[in-house]
Amino acid sequence: MVRELIQTFVEDIKNIDEDYLQDIVCVALNMLPARYVRHDVDMAFFLTTQERADMDKAVKEAVQKAKAHVDKQESDNRPNTFSQ
Repeated sequence: MVRELIQTFVEDIKNIDEDYLQDIVCVALNMLPARYVRHDVDMAFFLTTQERADMDKAVKEAVQKAKAHVDKQESDNRPNTFSQ
């Protein structure tokens, strides 16, 4: 779910650095409770409609926060090219 949702936040996913994407995935997953499912049908079978909606919302929030965090880390680590 996390990986699929990232595609909605990154305009051109095919040209994005894989390390950048993996950083977002890892940060987002660390914000979420663990849920282990082997197949999508397993998740559909064991979750109520409300639980699924809550999970979708939590994943969306985690991905947004993770992307903002990774973007900030990258901008903080970029060398300052302006000399004073």
